[in-house]
Amino acid sequence: MFINATGHYVPEERVHNQHFLNLNGLTSEWIEQRTGIKTRSRAREDENINTMGLEAIKNAMPRLPYDIKEVDLIISASYSPYDTVATGAHVAQREFQIEKAKALYLSSACSSFVNALEVVEGYFAMGKATKALIISADKNSTYYNETDPKAGHLWGDAAAAFFISKEKQAENEARIIEVFTEGLGHISKGPEGVQLRPRNGGIMMPEGKDVFVQACTYMPKNALYLLEKNGYSLDKLTYLIGHQANMRILTNIAKQLKLPEEKILYNIEELGNTGSVSSALVYAQNIDKFQTGDLICLTVFGGGYSAGACLIEC
Repeated sequence: MFINATGHYVPEERVHNQHFLNLNGLTSEWIEQRTGIKTRSRAREDENINTMGLEAIKNAMPRLPYDIKEVDLIISASYSPYDTVATGAHVAQREFQIEKAKALYLSSACSSFVNALEVVEGYFAMGKATKALIISADKNSTYYNETDPKAGHLWGDAAAAFFISKEKQAENEARIIEVFTEGLGHISKGPEGVQLRPRNGGIMMPEGKDVFVQACTYMPKNALYLLEKNGYSLDKLTYLIGHQANMRILTNIAKQLKLPEEKILYNIEELGNTGSVSSALVYAQNIDKFQTGDLICLTVFGGGYSAGACLIEC
């Protein structure tokens, strides 16, 4: 599979750590020390994952080497739906008049984008699609409770769009070497680790310590698995992009893998935990940095639990 074009959208507003002092008693220093977050992005009231997704698509289109109407599969990957019937995939199909595409919504918490890549791979293998659009977005501010001292200060809002094809469409397109995902609902705290129950407190993380431990276990493990399976040594890795849940997790992973700081790409300091879009967003934001021959690994962990990784050669 090949990445034909990427785009992203990040709302302009930033919510600073100081905002939470009177809401949940957490100081700016406490939040930054434990999460690495200084500010987080927040969408406007009139924005949602569908509108943000459309903006990400528009951002990608100038670099798309074919007519968007050639897309035959659209996947909306998220856990914070604006509408559970008419999904972001259907909204995009209508907006851009992509008449011949299958459209669906996929959710596996913060692993949703990587799972969507694997679903695209499956459709390509079955011969049921050749060009796909993945729209990954989360508007956490719709659901979070800012007074929650465990997780109310973590979340940001953003969107990214990836156009993927079965065959190469233009020179210098990055190749997706392999995608790997796994469901982990059976381990440890599983489905109770992170929750989003709209009628019962919104998005919560009652088992934050367990989430930390599992993320620090499975994210490096899956990155190494893909590298070794495809014949690469760790020193061949140019960049690692982890799910942007907590800077301490990313630092822990770098230490485990003995990776220098410059090989870890992140945006959590400014944007917070943007959810399922976070790794895709970091990739899209750094697209101009990547050079031919670079090897990039995305590795993610999501509530529920779930995990996955993707190995990309530029």
